[in-house]
Amino acid sequence: MNKNVANCLIALCNLIALCNPMAFLDWLSTTTQSRLKVIATYPSLRWRILNDPYYRFQSLAEVELAANLGVKIDANQAGVDDWLRLPGLSIHQARTLVDLAQAGVQFHCLEDIAAALGMPVQRLKPLELILQFCYYAGDSVYSIKPVNPNLATVEMLLRIPRVDLYLARAIVENRVQGPYRNLIHLQRRLSLPSDLTAELMHYLKF
Repeated sequence: MNKNVANCLIALCNLIALCNPMAFLDWLSTTTQSRLKVIATYPSLRWRILNDPYYRFQSLAEVELAANLGVKIDANQAGVDDWLRLPGLSIHQARTLVDLAQAGVQFHCLEDIAAALGMPVQRLKPLELILQFCYYAGDSVYSIKPVNPNLATVEMLLRIPRVDLYLARAIVENRVQGPYRNLIHLQRRLSLPSDLTAELMHYLKF
């Protein structure tokens, strides 16, 4: 540990001990190596947590720090990358949760996440600090079940607001040249205006 960091850590501990000695003793008794590591790298780690949405937390101590910094993951809107930020979750588990949410399943609490993954809720309990469970009404743009333009039929595409028969057929016919990689790829291939693309992004998944 850097000497300056060590001195700052000692000063911080002394200050905490003076302000609330009993709380400090409780904290000290449960201190782990990972928590000390978090404290030692606090400035750079704090910056990464607040500015890098793809940063994967390396320990539960980092999850606790992120929660204290106001970072939250909405269980009903989280993507695969969001779930993979949490330590202990595999990409298969992350995809399972995302697929369920996109199919219209709403998670109301940690128990729902545990049931979806077939895991004991106690194992996920440390992650509860950073998770939030927001409710989205059926007519909310966030509750829309998106369709894959690479698989959707003309009839499925016609259910999307602002998609007429001409555009639905164009989407289906143009994909013969190859699948659409993402929204911007679809926009360029079909020469869609930006305002239409902005609306379609809520209804399409790739």
